[in-house]
Amino acid sequence: MQKNISLLGSTGSIGRNVTKVVRQFPGRFHIVGLAAGKNIQLLRDQIEAFHPQLVSVATRELAAELIGMLPAGWNEKILWGQEGNIRVATLPQADTVVSSIVGGAGLMPTLAAIQAGKNIALANKETLVMAGDLVMREARRNKVELLPIDSEHNAIFQALAAGRKEDVHKIILTASGGPFREKDERNLWDVTPEEALNHPNWDMGNKISIDSATLMNKGLEVIEARWLFDIDVENIEVLVHPQSIVHSLVEYIDGSVIAQMGIPDMRIPITYALSWPERLKTGLSRLNLAQCMDLNFFPPDFNRFPALKLAYQACKKGGTFPAILNASNEIAVQAFLNRKIRFPEISLVVAETLNRLPQKSIKDISTVLDADLAARMQAESIVEALHIKFKQMTGQEIDTPELPERVNTRNLQK
Repeated sequence: MQKNISLLGSTGSIGRNVTKVVRQFPGRFHIVGLAAGKNIQLLRDQIEAFHPQLVSVATRELAAELIGMLPAGWNEKILWGQEGNIRVATLPQADTVVSSIVGGAGLMPTLAAIQAGKNIALANKETLVMAGDLVMREARRNKVELLPIDSEHNAIFQALAAGRKEDVHKIILTASGGPFREKDERNLWDVTPEEALNHPNWDMGNKISIDSATLMNKGLEVIEARWLFDIDVENIEVLVHPQSIVHSLVEYIDGSVIAQMGIPDMRIPITYALSWPERLKTGLSRLNLAQCMDLNFFPPDFNRFPALKLAYQACKKGGTFPAILNASNEIAVQAFLNRKIRFPEISLVVAETLNRLPQKSIKDISTVLDADLAARMQAESIVEALHIKFKQMTGQEIDTPELPERVNTRNLQK
């Protein structure tokens, strides 16, 4: 049976891989809706290839420009902004929504799709980071499937098929460690955006690549896993695995450890999430264990990469703290990409934002959105202060104390 797909985030890294899978299996999958950001050149090509019924872009201006690039008749089919994304996510002809918008912007379209009864192939981890309890309750109420696309969560989903949920001892998320896993801590202050974007194993967008370099991406995945698999955060472990061959593992109470392995290619988890419970022949190269030589695992360095520690602490605190963590990180990452702050100051901005804002219980989605907005405003203020200080020090000897002294987590301890 053919699945009709609305693809949110169609021009991003995940979105582009989804279109590859759809092209490979035209009889199985059909794209009926596309939502993108600013890359209207690529979006135009996707429109010409898939002939969707509805399209959304970031702004009204981009929508007008896109209409001018298309044949007559598209005026009523091109929308923009959050409202446009929600319209694409809730398109009546779609039965499955691929949620791959990067960041907190993916929350409301994904929640709307769930409330409209759409099954979700989830690549937007921020949806569960910001409002995990609320989103999972809505998914149960509307009887929709949430199938993970992220390679780590897709691996856990597969490994959980080996036993009963009540027999799970812990889940283990693997992390490549990013490009700086062996870099001296003091040298992190001199890291450039170009260096941070150079991921050793995966081809990802800018924001996720920076998150991978700080290990915040893994922290967000810990919070996502807590809700997606209904497991206490204390039973979620992260191990650095530089080869990115073992995508994640589940340990059961009898001592058995079930791992999911494969080459690092996102088309594998995407295809499985879209075809589940079936498996399709992807035609990709096979994993050759004899050529893998060594598979290494070691614990992450929380001092060198405090973002992961902050994510664990925010998850344990609960309430609006994960939403604050996510929003402040988005602001800090963009500031680093814009060369306004230095690499270790990404975690500093997040920590200080968490310290300055109160934790609130989540009553409804408005509580989450209010916390998100407050965190962005607070983080922008912290970024500006750091940027001014950095400009004042230009041309001078810059004091770079050890990172743990710069990241204040005094209010986040257990």
